[in-house]
Amino acid sequence: MPNAPLADSIEAIRRAARLLVRELGFMGGDFAGGDLSPSAVHALIEIAASGVTAGGVTARDLGFLLHLEKSSVSRMLRKLVVGGDVEEQVGGDGRVKILALTEAGQRRVMAIHAFARAQVSAALARLQPGQERVVLEGLQLYAEALSAAVAYSPALPAVEIAAGYRSGLIARITQMHALYYAQNSGFGQRFESVVAGGLAGFSDRLDSPRNAIWAALRGGEIVGSIAIDGEDPGVNLAHLRWFITDGAVQGSGAGRRLLAAALDFVDAQGFEATHLWTFSGLSAARHLYEAHGFELVEERPGQQWGKEVLEQRFVRQGR
Repeated sequence: MPNAPLADSIEAIRRAARLLVRELGFMGGDFAGGDLSPSAVHALIEIAASGVTAGGVTARDLGFLLHLEKSSVSRMLRKLVVGGDVEEQVGGDGRVKILALTEAGQRRVMAIHAFARAQVSAALARLQPGQERVVLEGLQLYAEALSAAVAYSPALPAVEIAAGYRSGLIARITQMHALYYAQNSGFGQRFESVVAGGLAGFSDRLDSPRNAIWAALRGGEIVGSIAIDGEDPGVNLAHLRWFITDGAVQGSGAGRRLLAAALDFVDAQGFEATHLWTFSGLSAARHLYEAHGFELVEERPGQQWGKEVLEQRFVRQGR
């Protein structure tokens, strides 16, 4: 039996969780500003944000990510397809159907994110300065602890964060980027070539103490990556690059752990700031960056990836 102080904490956490569920709308009525069920809202977000493996995110992937039975996923997806938010496409090998958002679905997800950001902003505005970090760190710790049973089950090897180059790293990181952005942003050969060339050149500079790269590994397979390039000429500025996770580890905390490893390195090296380039439309990534102290400082149209996008630069000041 838990001791008295621990028992008190357990009951207090349960009470807070019940209040959170009610206030977020899980008990009925409008959820996330729309008419969809919570599971459908989460499904749309995962379809929009997930990395691509074997050609795309599937109904089976959603079942794993959302902890839903196959029949529940099928019913939910049928409604989303009929409603015009999701479309099914034949996978590369012709044996599976991959899921993608329609234009209407993309607009729906943008509205969901806008509603959620406004909801969070309104709540944080009622706190004292600095308390938002307490909320963020507490929720992250609790969420990762709850998901540990899945992320570390015997049937699914634990995700390990490992520093340094390893065989196959360049090819695997390039593959994850090429597949994900081909489906979600329409990028093609030009983008893949830029990623492969830049990553190969950076790997030749890993002997510098200002540069580092990390891989997320599950069962020896590379399922995520992140790098810090600290050799921008003439400035004490860190460049965060090649941050991606495989769809198979979405929800496991692998992305947050990769980002934490990179930012710990940045802080230990004493960089004045860390910047990264991304582009408009990657809502889930932006949310993660902003949760770790990055702020949008610049936007401009760019075509270096083979398709015009609104490029965005985020900066996190040194600690």
